[in-house]
Amino acid sequence: MSQEGGPGQDGDPTDGYGHLQLTTLPGWRGFVTEMPAVPQLLPEAIWTGLADDKRAFYDDDRIDHHSRLLVVQTPTIRQVITSGRRLIQMNKNAHYGRCGLMVSGPARTGKTTALTQLGKTVEVIHRRRHPNSSGDIPVIYVTVPPAATPKMIAMEFARFFDLPISTRSNITDIADAVCGVSTDARVTLVEVDELHNLNTATRAGAEASDTLKYFSERIPATFVYAGISLERTGLLSGTRGEQIAGRFGMVRTGPFGQDQQWTALIAALEDSLRLHRHRPGDLTGLDRYLHQRTHGMIGSLLWLVRGAAINAVLDGTERITKKALDAVDADFTSQSQRPPAT
Repeated sequence: MSQEGGPGQDGDPTDGYGHLQLTTLPGWRGFVTEMPAVPQLLPEAIWTGLADDKRAFYDDDRIDHHSRLLVVQTPTIRQVITSGRRLIQMNKNAHYGRCGLMVSGPARTGKTTALTQLGKTVEVIHRRRHPNSSGDIPVIYVTVPPAATPKMIAMEFARFFDLPISTRSNITDIADAVCGVSTDARVTLVEVDELHNLNTATRAGAEASDTLKYFSERIPATFVYAGISLERTGLLSGTRGEQIAGRFGMVRTGPFGQDQQWTALIAALEDSLRLHRHRPGDLTGLDRYLHQRTHGMIGSLLWLVRGAAINAVLDGTERITKKALDAVDADFTSQSQRPPAT
């Protein structure tokens, strides 16, 4: 497992890193390098004897830990990382027609998590292989704003690099600056999240899609997109859609079944808990209940477990039980009778 985070409306376990602004270069680098220490549970005698001020600091550390928890290397994350790395190698010597990847599925199924873990893996490997390349920027991470226009897309790339763009700059100026910096900085992976915000049914949305295609032709890198149910957005329809579909593979995310993978996921989360009264097996013994509450959505599961763990520290119970989980209000998605269709 590894610590992880990033922005997005996907319900992924990324909220703990929201302050890092992954859509800026300093924020992205902070995410890649930051490794928060996992607090250790104090022996019973020391814990019960802590002074109030020291108890407060100790509890705050554990609350902060539970607000993040750990990222479990699910099969989807492994598939995205493997596919992304393979495409980077395939595209390394391509002068045109580079292939890309899409990560698509319902909300709260781990798309942003998979995307950011791929980016983190690629950047860590690059730094290891090129230790003296501090000026390199191997990974770009941007999100598509709602009702995106071509200039808004270009500005998101410029904002990541913190380029000094004038309000009078036109899209050609911005695109040229972005492509120039990307080439000089040896960008190898461009990640575009929240792609469902791109409405290709409108003229502005269609032109914004063309802008992304233009960047993919000008920047010698592998492009990876993520968004909610991209097959239904119109992105893959029409002439533009045919070009995208012919160059992009797709990894689909979805809810977990009530099976061994689900139980293993819960066990991994349980191992990461730092609660004094929690007993091994308390959480895995509730796997059926947790599946009913969350419909197998990993984002909803994390919502419940994180909330219950924080409550357990705050109220002093130091344990997650069914009663404690019942006290955590679920997200709206998991309250529906069935998960959204993929």
